[in-house]
Amino acid sequence: MSIHVHGKILKHCRPFIIGLLMIVLLSGCTKESSNQEAEANGDRPVISIMAPLHFPHPPIPELVQEIEKKTNTKLDLNWVPDGIYTDKMNTALTTNSLKKATYVKYTDYMLMKNSIRSGAFWDIGPYLEAYPNLKRLNKEILGQAAVDGKIYGLYTERPSSRQGLIIREDWLDNLKLAKPTNLEELYQVLKAFTYGDPDRNGKDDTIGLTDRNDLVFGAFKTISSYFGTPNNWGAVNGKLAPEFESKAYVDTMDYMKKLYDEKLINSDFAVTSKDVQRDKLIRGIAGVYIGSMQDVQRLSDESRIVNPQAKFTLVNHIEGPNGFGIWSIPNYSALYLFSKKAIRTEAELKQVLQFFDRTMDKDVANLMKYGLEGRHYTTIGDKVQLLEETSQLRVNEVNALYALMIADLNNTQVKQVAESESLSQLADKLSLDNEQYIIKDPTLGLESKTYDERGVELYKIISDATYNYMLGKLDKAAFQQEVERWKRNGGSQIIKEYNEAYSQK
Repeated sequence: MSIHVHGKILKHCRPFIIGLLMIVLLSGCTKESSNQEAEANGDRPVISIMAPLHFPHPPIPELVQEIEKKTNTKLDLNWVPDGIYTDKMNTALTTNSLKKATYVKYTDYMLMKNSIRSGAFWDIGPYLEAYPNLKRLNKEILGQAAVDGKIYGLYTERPSSRQGLIIREDWLDNLKLAKPTNLEELYQVLKAFTYGDPDRNGKDDTIGLTDRNDLVFGAFKTISSYFGTPNNWGAVNGKLAPEFESKAYVDTMDYMKKLYDEKLINSDFAVTSKDVQRDKLIRGIAGVYIGSMQDVQRLSDESRIVNPQAKFTLVNHIEGPNGFGIWSIPNYSALYLFSKKAIRTEAELKQVLQFFDRTMDKDVANLMKYGLEGRHYTTIGDKVQLLEETSQLRVNEVNALYALMIADLNNTQVKQVAESESLSQLADKLSLDNEQYIIKDPTLGLESKTYDERGVELYKIISDATYNYMLGKLDKAAFQQEVERWKRNGGSQIIKEYNEAYSQK
């Protein structure tokens, strides 16, 4: 009888017992799997990072392995070509597939505040004091990037403005031209580079300026600065007004239209990618590139592979009707944000912050900036010597890592470079010179809810109108109609909100 009862009990309990065995087995497998992963990583935390690739190749494995060893981490680096980075990052954001740390460009960060406010990212402010390097981050820069007074990102530090002209110096020499010093001289150089056979090959196969579909980091905003256009917003009689309502903005469009009409610029500039824009300079089709002067060394190195005689120089000082001014970004060009979807616990967040703190130490920071001593650079005393013959090696093997460096400009642990005549150092020198002439954005640190919500869609109205004006598809009256459309669709509310915030500043 008892056997029969036990049999019935066993019969009824069988599903429960099988389920229990499955849980035990699965937990054993999970434990074994996590143990294997831990063994594979040597109990090192995995730090996953999404970052833009500004160079032809990601860093070599030896460098990454050395950083992993020094920081006691396992790095999962997702390098995305810079030209498509914003799209990929936005896709990752909408599909909840961000890495633990995600590089967000300044121009994209301004439009991500809703995601930040909705709780997609960790507020890291309360944790910074626990780390020897992170607690010394510049409070003013952290404040520039704060949202509602809270700190969400570790900043990549950049000069206020690196904007200027990269010019084929050998073409100037061939045509016996001096470097341009004002807008009229720049126009004359672009005309001579288009019609004066600057490469001396007897063919009509060159243009003055190569540009791309980017009103900010392409040529437009820099030329606009030379004309005296405000930086995004300008203060007129104590009131803020958008830049495209200024006369200088229209003067810039007229100047660019003239370059387009006279074929001094690539005719497809409104739809050209950065890679294609660069390629025109590298292959000797165009003689001037307007943008970040820091691009000059790489552009020079790649051009000399095509033509060993190619020689470049830089100009940062182009006078306009009111002298010289240059637009600036805040002193961060990007921020690393920390996804709550990818980082589930406070303990994990602390591991990621610990990694970034460690990258600011002398041994790791210099490894990331300069590469391996003896292979990528040598030292003179306590300074780094960057040899010309290792320049291409650094481009291909090291330079991509610069995107991972936070707060490097004021990090005293980063070694200084010995004086040289390199183009990179000329770019640094001229970027420093720009500091005296910068045009700041007066809305920096001000809040406009409507801008945060609808800034992207509204900007497209102005962007399209600007290109269509330069291409001759809109006249001044039609452009003004588009400005009014921008206002009707929310622009007037943005003006109102910014002015309310500005009056309380």
